[in-house]
Amino acid sequence: MAFARKVWKLLVALKDGLVLLFMLLFFVALYAVLSARPGPGIVREGALLIDLDGVIVEEPSVPDPLSLLISQEAPVGEYRARDVVRALRLAADDKRIKAVVLDLSGFLGGGHVHLAEIGDAIDAVRAADKPVLAYGLAMLDDGVLLAGHASEVWTDPNGGAFIAGPGGNSLYYGRLLDNLKVEARVYRVGTFKSAVEPYILNEPSPASREAYEAVYGALWEAWQTDYRKARPKADLDLVTGDPVGWVETTGGDTALAGKNAGLIDRLGTPTQFGERVAEIVGESPFEKSAGTFAHTDMRTLLGAHPETKSGKAIGVVTIAGTIIDGDAGPGTAGGARIVDLLNKADDRDLAALVVRIDSPGGSLMASEHIRVAIERFKAEKDIPVVASMANLGASGGYWVATPAQAIFAEPGTITGSIGVFSVIPTFEHALADFGVTGAGVKTTPLSGQPDILTGFSPELDRMMQLSIESNYDEFVTIVSKSRKLEKNTAESWAEGRPWAGGDARQLKLVDRFGDFDDAIAYAAEQAGLEEGDWHVEDIGGQPDALGSLLRGFQREEAQASAGYDLAGLAALRQEAMLRRAAHDLQNVMAMRGVQALCLECPNPVAAVRSGAESPQRGWIATVAEIFLR
Repeated sequence: MAFARKVWKLLVALKDGLVLLFMLLFFVALYAVLSARPGPGIVREGALLIDLDGVIVEEPSVPDPLSLLISQEAPVGEYRARDVVRALRLAADDKRIKAVVLDLSGFLGGGHVHLAEIGDAIDAVRAADKPVLAYGLAMLDDGVLLAGHASEVWTDPNGGAFIAGPGGNSLYYGRLLDNLKVEARVYRVGTFKSAVEPYILNEPSPASREAYEAVYGALWEAWQTDYRKARPKADLDLVTGDPVGWVETTGGDTALAGKNAGLIDRLGTPTQFGERVAEIVGESPFEKSAGTFAHTDMRTLLGAHPETKSGKAIGVVTIAGTIIDGDAGPGTAGGARIVDLLNKADDRDLAALVVRIDSPGGSLMASEHIRVAIERFKAEKDIPVVASMANLGASGGYWVATPAQAIFAEPGTITGSIGVFSVIPTFEHALADFGVTGAGVKTTPLSGQPDILTGFSPELDRMMQLSIESNYDEFVTIVSKSRKLEKNTAESWAEGRPWAGGDARQLKLVDRFGDFDDAIAYAAEQAGLEEGDWHVEDIGGQPDALGSLLRGFQREEAQASAGYDLAGLAALRQEAMLRRAAHDLQNVMAMRGVQALCLECPNPVAAVRSGAESPQRGWIATVAEIFLR
């Protein structure tokens, strides 16, 4: 029997080795295919189909191929705002494109700045006398805003369009931590630095409520202005002022209520919508089923129109997502990764550098490392450096903008939040209830510190606060010098308070209103370049092809469930709140170092993005189980 067991173990080992070998060969072959240079896309006469089944972001994250393979669910789709805008502009000029179709059935939102830029690009398509048709199921604010720029807005008869407005409830854990006798040790500077309040209070402080009301009020005003301009006949006052009465007028038929209020033009199934598009652009020459139409997808159109590389290069480094220590990203701003990108760009012949920012900040140390790298790059290359803010350029996201000679933002940009904090939980009171105490010999007041189980010494507590105060003073000093302001002037509007773009410009936090293209044009002008004498060069490499392919495979399987009705959206929001609670707990337990982070800043894609990874077992895990069983 012992001999038989040994033989069996040998056979199992051989089988495992062969499985791993074949998997390795498969991935090598797959990588070779994906690394091959793709041919130009074939643009066919018909519509440009833009299927936004996910979120609009500044910089798509790079998926982990292994996580994608073992996950049962398709990750949330991420679409770079600049790609969508460029595709729409190309559609306006390409004679083969007769119309644009926006499929918003699975759209989960984006930042207001990105949506406004895409809305302007849709307007350019319509100005070229090309219709834009949008289709959605249950559209919320972001989907309603994009659809509002279309010439025809359709929704399913069981769907609708709903406007909630920015804002809502955040989770507060003060009473919970008190009940658990967990000591949340908070170190901060800034009356308005409310990122720590969820761990010590049960509701917003008066100061943070004041800041929230100002920021959300500005965003709401910007949303209404953009929508009224795009669709002036819509009855926003009815929809937002008395939503229950509005829906009651149609006996609960939300789709009809949306049509009556001017948010929607026509009701119909996806098939009926497709037939309407086919009337304009023609039927598909490849698919003969009902509701199909001739079209080209966004990726194909972009591939058929490669960006010019003539003239001098204007480099763009993107700082998107939370700033953290390490090599994380894209999609997350790993400080070490971004510094490395700038270091490796030393040998590039760049005429100027644009720092594109869409970040609430994060690690103070990583933010400072990025700032120093930009300063060094600016000095060594002796070129103009311009900062361009998208939805967020707050806290650490503002810190990294300070080397720029000019900062561009939008009215809907949230910036400022100049303050720092740290939260460290300790458990001495909770453990004492179970009879656990700490005792020992100490040679200095800091011996054994920091001790999260038996508590911090008074000396360490005071040193932590002094360190935070020093970091805050450094932050304000950097801002005052870069903005050429008196330090006390900068201090008067710092205090950790976030500001919307209009207020930020008045306070001289930003220099000009303008989008990414405006910042690029300004950088070219400062470099002495004429129109047509320059091109944009991203510093950061190409998107991950393997991850994109695997994500595409899973999305095809999940396509049937890509859309959400109102109940589905409610369930999605519920999941997002649960993820937020888990994320808050993780934040307070795993916070490393001082944070220049604006947790209170509106970040519409963060909750959706945080749930992009699923631990559930996928097809490769199932196959492996069959072979290894």
